[in-house]
Amino acid sequence: MHALDGVTVLSLEQAVAAPLATRHLADLGARVIKVERPDEGDFARGYDGAVRGMASHFVWLNRGKESVALDLKSERGREALTTLLGGADVFLQNLAPGAVARLGFGADELMACHPELVTVDMSGYGSSGPYHDKRAYDLLIQGETGLASVTGTPGSPAKTGIPIADIGAGMYAFSAVLAALLRRARGGGGARIEVSMFDAVAEWMGHPLHTTKYTGTPPARSALGHPSIVPYDAYPTADGPDLLIGVQNDRQWRKLARDVLGRPDLAEHPEFATNLARCRNRATVDATVAEATRTLRTEPLVRQLDEAGIGNAALNSVHGLVDHPQLAARDRWRTVETPAGPVESVLPPITFGDVEARMGPVPALGEHTRAVLAEFGAGDGEER
Repeated sequence: MHALDGVTVLSLEQAVAAPLATRHLADLGARVIKVERPDEGDFARGYDGAVRGMASHFVWLNRGKESVALDLKSERGREALTTLLGGADVFLQNLAPGAVARLGFGADELMACHPELVTVDMSGYGSSGPYHDKRAYDLLIQGETGLASVTGTPGSPAKTGIPIADIGAGMYAFSAVLAALLRRARGGGGARIEVSMFDAVAEWMGHPLHTTKYTGTPPARSALGHPSIVPYDAYPTADGPDLLIGVQNDRQWRKLARDVLGRPDLAEHPEFATNLARCRNRATVDATVAEATRTLRTEPLVRQLDEAGIGNAALNSVHGLVDHPQLAARDRWRTVETPAGPVESVLPPITFGDVEARMGPVPALGEHTRAVLAEFGAGDGEER
């Protein structure tokens, strides 16, 4: 039995944040009915054609869902959505600010008619404040929250290589739905939930946010390094590629110096003995570690680091992740059906001991419209 068997989620969703939340719910067994525009559907369908002609974002985020195409600008479409809401446990949306309220499906109206419903409004900045009606995309949120200012190299800010603002908001929405369903099962009734991308990233900015608030100085951009831990970076090896090494405390530093680098003189040296001292002498520490590691071959160096209990990892490529032995050894790849044929996707990170994630098919636009409308008694089951 899947954890969310019997739960029905109705979603007006697009792009990344909301589809990620509902895909996780679908993987846990929820029935997710994805309402899309009849003409083009979720615009993420058109981002690229990387996966057998389908968009990589859409394949990643929309397995296990039923696609229902409704024109919500028409009275018939709104009537159909109203009928579907009568059978839903959760209603989640991330349309443009104010769009669902203008259509008559704002959280207040829905909760008045369906007091047991869990509603989730996802947005860029939340429903109040001076920014509440601004357009918000992942890049824009990374800039507005200061994330881009602490990411990249000393000379150049950068956004992350994945849509971290969307992902953060999606994961908070996912966890909020689980909490609300648990509360409802205990007699607490429905819930009105808001999740904003800005708030999600502001929370994840906890370290630089608190550092800046209480010292007045933001952490410097340090590329692969860490602003407050040294050594913590990529270091060359004799046979390449660079190896990531992270020392978390002074005890590990002493082990690195003595047992791995063969430099016991560095273990208690006043310029290196404490993390505060190493941060003050970052350039010297990094150069000293690099001087030693570039004489060592990667495989024996990794073995020494592992034996010493010092964190290390390959500076991998995405190709390296596709072929990663850890994914293969743990049998993490699964076949997912799509309109263009089967594709391989990675199992979600939540692993139950007795049941595997559902990982259902990726739907074609409007594939389930007639069947779902007929099942819910929304007129004659004709597309609308």
